[in-house]
Amino acid sequence: MKVILTKDVEGLGFFGDIVSVKDGYAMNYLIPRGLALPATEGNIKHIQTILEQKKRKLEREKKKAEELAKKLEGVIVEVRKPAGEGGKLFGSVTATDIVEALKSQGIEIERKNVVFYHPIKEVGIFPVKIRLHKDVSVNIKVDVKPEEK
Repeated sequence: MKVILTKDVEGLGFFGDIVSVKDGYAMNYLIPRGLALPATEGNIKHIQTILEQKKRKLEREKKKAEELAKKLEGVIVEVRKPAGEGGKLFGSVTATDIVEALKSQGIEIERKNVVFYHPIKEVGIFPVKIRLHKDVSVNIKVDVKPEEK
């Protein structure tokens, strides 16, 4: 029996794939659990419409991410943290610190988008990757300075 998958099924396929399976597997497992629909013309057109909508949404998100990446290119963010002798920080610079510093410059990103190459635990200038989309990322510099006492 041919079915069209409505969800990703491990070992079988992904959303929108048309696969051939045994009748019992389709009727007793896939269809009742909402994992697949019979591969009729109407169901195939319905799933293709959903796939096209998802594709357009992903393209819009990528375009937004590229625009934000242009804003972020060459940005240097200043973060002040308490530091001891020799420039060692008490703790480390976190993604939240970077998000707050970018917010003060008028740039909104989410904490999960900040990717550290290594933990920042001393005063200096360090590169940090901002991943805005699976295909779009940009490097910024974080200038860590000791907090004024």
